[in-house]
Amino acid sequence: MKTTVLGTVLVGLLVTIVAGALPEGREAAAPPRMPVVRSGVASEGMIALAETVEGKYQQVTVIDPKQQVMSVYHVDLASGAIELRSVRNIHWDLQMSDFNGKSPLAQEIQAMAEQR
Repeated sequence: MKTTVLGTVLVGLLVTIVAGALPEGREAAAPPRMPVVRSGVASEGMIALAETVEGKYQQVTVIDPKQQVMSVYHVDLASGAIELRSVRNIHWDLQMSDFNGKSPLAQEIQAMAEQR
């Protein structure tokens, strides 16, 4: 319970900080649908997801759909230390039609549909 509260507070804090850095007057964009997780907060289009991993740390993923960037933080449950683990611009990832896919691939389905 204490861990979940800590994670939720951290997510709220991260979203507030990031949202506060955005220009005022911007209309809030509807966040894309995301898988259900233990806790998630969206503000000004920003998405934050938190999950406890192996009872050791809280993993917080922050996604900015407008800039197409995601970052991952680990929060040590014992000390509360926050560590940035990864940041990635996902723009080009989202341009791929498939990756590590299995047949039928997207192009194969498209070719079949076009033959009709």
